[in-house]
Amino acid sequence: MTLECTGVGIDYDGHRVVRDVSLSVSAGSGPGPVTAILGPSGCGKSTLLRAIAGLEPLATGRICFDGQDLATVPPHRRDFGMVFQDGQLFSGRTVAANIAYGLRARRWPRSEIAARVAEMLELVALPGMADRRVDGLSGGQAQRVALARALAPRPRLLLLDEPLAALDANLRERLATDITEIVVATATPAIVVTHDHDEAATMGDSVVVMREGEVVAADTATRVWRYPRDEWTAHFLGWEHLLPADHDGDVVRTELGDVAAADLGLAPGARVSAVAIRAESLRARPSAAGAPGALEVRRVLELPERTHVFLDGTGLEVPVAGLGALVDDEAGAVPRPGQSVTVTLVGARIGVLCGEQR
Repeated sequence: MTLECTGVGIDYDGHRVVRDVSLSVSAGSGPGPVTAILGPSGCGKSTLLRAIAGLEPLATGRICFDGQDLATVPPHRRDFGMVFQDGQLFSGRTVAANIAYGLRARRWPRSEIAARVAEMLELVALPGMADRRVDGLSGGQAQRVALARALAPRPRLLLLDEPLAALDANLRERLATDITEIVVATATPAIVVTHDHDEAATMGDSVVVMREGEVVAADTATRVWRYPRDEWTAHFLGWEHLLPADHDGDVVRTELGDVAAADLGLAPGARVSAVAIRAESLRARPSAAGAPGALEVRRVLELPERTHVFLDGTGLEVPVAGLGALVDDEAGAVPRPGQSVTVTLVGARIGVLCGEQR
């Protein structure tokens, strides 16, 4: 089964907020693949998700699932589960009543409803809470109940709209992993909307990046981060600096050193126009002042698991402010502010921007 969006356009208050979106989301029968739609606030990602759910009308294009055009299929007939940012639980009711809502609507027998509710509570790690009122739940518990309610009727597709945005950082990280494991355990294909890079990387087998109503990237999570489409996408995905690159045969040359083209996993015919870097992309070693390529250390941040130096990159051909690098542990010494270091690129930790194909 596949969800297909073709030329989708959506209007809101007279403005086109989603423009000509075409994408395909696999919804196979194996472990439920998760697609993360990632983008800044206002880019149209939640609007697109609501349209898939049938909650927003299309201005152009069509959305199909398993070959069926959903244009005339109302939301409750699509057999999709949905979890909203605030959970939208039914206030004043018990946890069990909330989870059972969709089952009752589908006229499941009472005994099967009770068994399914108990099963879902075990799945979301809330056993024994069936009779608790939802008004007294913590944020994390409420989202687990919302997830259980969405999964209880065994939906064909699960839609999650910023499900962790209202939670604190530590809980978000833990629940992102838990939700992913639950979705896989139930073999339920899912689409999750988020503005958080870590959530997208944690939850998404594939990632779709949106900007101003358009899709700018769609691939596996690894490839989306490794091969940003353009400068905006690179910076949005957390790459701090872009360095012009000269693709010279088997070598990609930059002002901070060379990288073997074979280490970059490039498609046949691809030509590297720039590399994207952050601290993890560079290893710094102490060097003599004035040595070729030496950079001055401005600040040192010593953390339990690594030492991070901030360098003066103003002397480079393309000045980069706040250039960072990780200290090479094999160097045997931690540089101090005012000292000099040389840096080397770590091929596996850089992003690649490609220009024209050969």
